[in-house]
Amino acid sequence: MYGELMIKVDKIVIVGGGSSGWMSAATMIKAFPDKEIVLIESPDYPTIGVGESTLGQITSWMNWLGIDDKDFMPKTDAVYKMSIKFNDFYKKDSGGFHYPFGTPMTEGTINGIKDWYVKKIKNPDLDVSDYAKTFYPALTLAEQNKISFNKSGKLGNFIFKRDVAYHFDATKFGLWLKNNYCIPRGVKLISETVTYINKCEDGIESLVLTNGEVVYSDLFIDCTGFKSMLLEGALEEPWDDFGHILPNNSAWACPIPYTDKEKEMEPFTNCTAISNGWAWNTPSWERIGTGYVFSDKYITKEKALEEFKEYLKSDKMRVYDPNRDVDSFTYRLINFKTGIHKRTFVNNVVAIGLSAGFIEPLESNGLLSVHEFLNKLVKILQRGTITEFDRDIYNSSVRVAYLGFLQFVSLHYALSNRDDTEYWRDISNKKFNEGMHELKPNVIDNYLTFADKYMSQNSYETTSGIHCIGVGLNYIPFTQADLDFFNHAKGLKYEELCNSTWRNWEVFKKAWQEEADNSPSMYQWLKENIYNK
Repeated sequence: MYGELMIKVDKIVIVGGGSSGWMSAATMIKAFPDKEIVLIESPDYPTIGVGESTLGQITSWMNWLGIDDKDFMPKTDAVYKMSIKFNDFYKKDSGGFHYPFGTPMTEGTINGIKDWYVKKIKNPDLDVSDYAKTFYPALTLAEQNKISFNKSGKLGNFIFKRDVAYHFDATKFGLWLKNNYCIPRGVKLISETVTYINKCEDGIESLVLTNGEVVYSDLFIDCTGFKSMLLEGALEEPWDDFGHILPNNSAWACPIPYTDKEKEMEPFTNCTAISNGWAWNTPSWERIGTGYVFSDKYITKEKALEEFKEYLKSDKMRVYDPNRDVDSFTYRLINFKTGIHKRTFVNNVVAIGLSAGFIEPLESNGLLSVHEFLNKLVKILQRGTITEFDRDIYNSSVRVAYLGFLQFVSLHYALSNRDDTEYWRDISNKKFNEGMHELKPNVIDNYLTFADKYMSQNSYETTSGIHCIGVGLNYIPFTQADLDFFNHAKGLKYEELCNSTWRNWEVFKKAWQEEADNSPSMYQWLKENIYNK
């Protein structure tokens, strides 16, 4: 250590295990095999164990580490995930729509996704769920629980390894990384609890453990969850709360058994809006993870548990069984806070995972933030010596990303028209933009990108999922007036040009269905190729 501003990093100590701790250790030992990497894992504090659902970017991280599906999946109850489905977010009993992974296939269109808007104008009763079905070949597979590697090419631009993610047991995933990746590659494990933190001018000098050992390091990575033992506890870094934008702060979680794996092992996360929040379904190999995310400002935890049990017995539940003995299941209450520390890299401490910040479980951003921010940290550390500028650009980049997550997740609520409970009526009256502006003026666009695309340019960008969420929640940025103006300005009939596009879509969908018909179910493929049963 050179002083307050400059750090030469030869040793990295990670405090906290779980999925974020062991993902940090795996990343550090892969990127810096010549550095000393130590992980302190307390036997006294259990991990939260949430984060069963991942997003597509995790496959890039796995590929970089050199982790093969056949190695880790059987040990973590992992299955594949191709999409996220949202039910009843627009209005109560309004049905569902998908946000699939990958990029939309616009081959053969006149003006990309805008051609679908014209189809919607000409067919007002066309369900918004048709949007994703039109542009994402893999959705034909997902909705039928099928799996294909697209060797025939019938699925267009779908590339399996790029366009899928996983459902898995997060606790087992952390343990697998620990025992099968990190320790064999040289990560040193210390199974003790930190009892005291020695601070210094430059941040943290050392940690005192229960066995009396004193651990020094050039850089500490805080993976202690919401306790944020190092960043918040020792360095007292302030917390920016997101509760005024996203009200949810609690969840009841419960694993339930399968009754029919062939039917119930769906390759997508299912999210269903209910009275005071939303419920999730994340099928894994051994069981289905379920939960109810809610706000204790609107409902007590006891009443929320009652609502959750009713959901588990209702036809809203993907695994419908009205005779299910819901009282026999094991329920766990998880309390969480939404927000981010003002800085996540302070002096010689970096917070990763929940100790840095958290949005809420919607859109599976928990583990996403772990591997994406570790990637940012590697870029900083590879320079050899850390300066204050390095910390500044890391903090700025992480904050922009977190606020981007916040904006994206909050749009799922902001675009809702539900008014059946006080919870949903308050969301409809919430001033989302003002809340975002208070966090950091001008750091992100405060919804202006969304507003501009919707109100001015008649189309969404397709590089993020906003176009799927916007259309799914009935925000379609092209009207009959826009169509009339377009036709007048161009001297043509856009809808007539689109006839060829629409015919192409029918041909594509037929090919996609043929591929699905000839593909095995995800359960059967995993059973034979991953789980060897």
